Amino acid sequence: MQEELVFTVPEEYDGAAVQSFLRRGCGMSSRMLARFRRVEKGILADGVPLRTIDPLRAGQRLVLRLPEDAIHVEPVALPLSVIYEDDSVLVVDKPPYLAVHPSAGKPDPTLAAAVVAHYQKQGRTLAFRPLNRLDRNTSGLLLAAKNAHAAFALSPQNPHAGEHPRVRKEYLAIVLGALEGEGVIDQPIRVREGSCITREVGEGGKPSLTRWRALAGDGELTLLRVVIDTGRTHQIRVHMAWLGYPLAGDTMYGSDQLYLPRQGLHCALLEFCHPMTGEMVRLTSGLPSDMRDLLSGRGFPLL
Repeated sequence: MQEELVFTVPEEYDGAAVQSFLRRGCGMSSRMLARFRRVEKGILADGVPLRTIDPLRAGQRLVLRLPEDAIHVEPVALPLSVIYEDDSVLVVDKPPYLAVHPSAGKPDPTLAAAVVAHYQKQGRTLAFRPLNRLDRNTSGLLLAAKNAHAAFALSPQNPHAGEHPRVRKEYLAIVLGALEGEGVIDQPIRVREGSCITREVGEGGKPSLTRWRALAGDGELTLLRVVIDTGRTHQIRVHMAWLGYPLAGDTMYGSDQLYLPRQGLHCALLEFCHPMTGEMVRLTSGLPSDMRDLLSGRGFPLL
């Protein structure tokens, strides 16, 4: 089916050109706007085709017909925990041990393949556009845009985004050691020499900021709530290891194989400004069973 974006022209854009309304009123990128020019009847106002230079009237129903997505992954039907979904975005609760993207030499199913299959089951041909990254062994909430406009609207590169990020995440992390209070780690992260995967804190790295707060501990393990102001690869794992409190189960930046078989990290809260309505959406996810069982077995209060 033909994917569409639908807007109602407000009073303040009465008489404005289509391109002016879409760029200023809807925060659309010039690249996205150019795509509609290449689609037959790509811009319709009350069913009548328009050019980007044509004027609009207040109250008109403006319909933009999206070009069909190119699908680059083979769909695979997998159980998918959908937390939120509408025509613009999808939020899923990713389990641990599921990679988000395919990688060379690893034929295992991925979240990308599962999401594309989910769309196809709905009769829609949509690409997978994740807006936050989760490692294979990290669980929790992941936000995906269903079209290029939604992806741009939620991107930190969007010049209309303002001072506050359009997507905010909070993580729950289990670290080794006794950590109290709260703190900020402001240390650059770079690729470790000789590796294309492992990261480290070091000069010349990308600016990276992690905020943590201790929620509970038993002297051996501490449960943290963590917010990252930047989204570097392995950021929480690298920063906590640098601080001297590596994540439980993390064998890449620590050595624990006693408490968990994977790093104890879960994206528990996701907030985003909806790309079409401008309203804030706030979603939460409870701890997965492995992290929950570890904490409850040691007498931690469960969140």
